[in-house]
Amino acid sequence: MPDTGIIEVTPQDAKAWLDKGLAILIDVREPYEYGFERIPGALLFPLATFEPKSLPLGETKKVVLQCGTAKRSGMAAQRAIDAGVATIYHVKGGLSAWKEAKLPILDINPATGAIEPKEL
Repeated sequence: MPDTGIIEVTPQDAKAWLDKGLAILIDVREPYEYGFERIPGALLFPLATFEPKSLPLGETKKVVLQCGTAKRSGMAAQRAIDAGVATIYHVKGGLSAWKEAKLPILDINPATGAIEPKEL
């Protein structure tokens, strides 16, 4: 029987799914936060305007939500479940846990203003 409801995943599991093309990562932080630093490949769906019906749910990929610490992604996940989404994933610990795991992120180079990979 498939998993249903809100399912927490580790940053490592989310990264593995992304690398294999098995997941779509949705960042629910605000645009300025996303612009400052983000996980490569993450799409932006800010919590302030989050609409579960706009999620790419018709695909065969897992939809994984993330934010800075998992608080807002948990709120977005609950909204999705309340709107009738059967299964939604979110990254346990959010971007903070992702960085602690030393997984790749993009951030602003203060010298150039360019978005670049950051060494952790």
